[in-house]
Amino acid sequence: MTPDIPTLALPRQRQEPAPHHIVVPAPRRGRITALDGLRLLAALMVVAYHYLARGEAWSASGQAMFPTAFPFAAYGWLGVELFFLISGFVICMSCWGRSVGDFFVSRVTRLYPAYWFAVLATTAVLLLVPGGQTPLPWPDVLTNLTMLQEPLGVRMVDGVYWTLFAELRFYLLFAIVAWRGLTYRRVVVFCCVWAVAGMAFSKFGDDALRLMIMPQHCWYFIAGMAFYLMYRFRPTLLLTGIVLLCFGAAVPSARSTWSRTLRYFDDPVPFWPVVAVLAVSFGLMGLVATGKLSWMNWRWLPYAGAATYPLYLLHQNIGWELIGVLESRVPGYLLVGLLVGGMLVVSWLVHRLVEKPLARPLKQRLNRALAEPGKYGQGSPRRAVD
Repeated sequence: MTPDIPTLALPRQRQEPAPHHIVVPAPRRGRITALDGLRLLAALMVVAYHYLARGEAWSASGQAMFPTAFPFAAYGWLGVELFFLISGFVICMSCWGRSVGDFFVSRVTRLYPAYWFAVLATTAVLLLVPGGQTPLPWPDVLTNLTMLQEPLGVRMVDGVYWTLFAELRFYLLFAIVAWRGLTYRRVVVFCCVWAVAGMAFSKFGDDALRLMIMPQHCWYFIAGMAFYLMYRFRPTLLLTGIVLLCFGAAVPSARSTWSRTLRYFDDPVPFWPVVAVLAVSFGLMGLVATGKLSWMNWRWLPYAGAATYPLYLLHQNIGWELIGVLESRVPGYLLVGLLVGGMLVVSWLVHRLVEKPLARPLKQRLNRALAEPGKYGQGSPRRAVD
């Protein structure tokens, strides 16, 4: 049983009457298309950062190659933080009312098919296209297929994969609270406990525990969960306080990331836009949580949202390899436009031809593996032998 917390005025779930005989409306159903738009925005921010700001693939720095776009693209890495905010919201929403087994199956079928394709496709492009990058040895590629290369000490096929291990750690922690079913109180307590642990381990603690607590990134996941509670129930002073705490706590870690990005630039860029972009990201999620972006129901948004995950996985090393080959033949801005357009098309095809076809049989096999013996025709239980 979840312990009572009498000092907190916690709203009940929408299916039940709230205190004082106020009937709260039923939870909103259906796809939140605004989140698809935010996914696309986050993905394009990261793509812009890698193509326009970082100069590894170009013969000159991003500041020299793209002086007009660089001041904006230099902060595109903050798209990852927006992705984490969205993830906290979506994972809490998708797991509500589901078992941990269902949650596990949904995450595996969502993450792995496109990821497996991206690992193999990136390796093949680096092997076949003479753009200057060298593919990893095949044993490292095989390890990358597990998505556990970071804790196993193996190099990543593509640098963007580090965020996937952060997602896996979030899923593992969230499964603990989801084990007995999600309720408002359990999620709030989980957010508070994780926030306290994040503060405690920000400077101290065992390396293994710090790895799981993620004191640099936990604030975005926690805020995303709080935003979902606002969306499902209603905004409260408690939830608003959690979000504001997470925003303030995220600023120092964002500053640390900003300082690391400076090594890629000829001249330093100011820090204040980092805070501004974070504020806009939190503000946009707040608008989603309060239903203020429900007007964003354009039909193309779900299609764009579906392509963002393959786009994120494929764009960096493959794009840099193609830049290394084509830079001398195609003007810079035109080449970037062609790459982004081409990557969007390829990403949509990966979603349609790889993700969706593989997800269904993978889901069926995982469900059978998690089911009780004999439930899916696997045979009757064996009798004990004396």
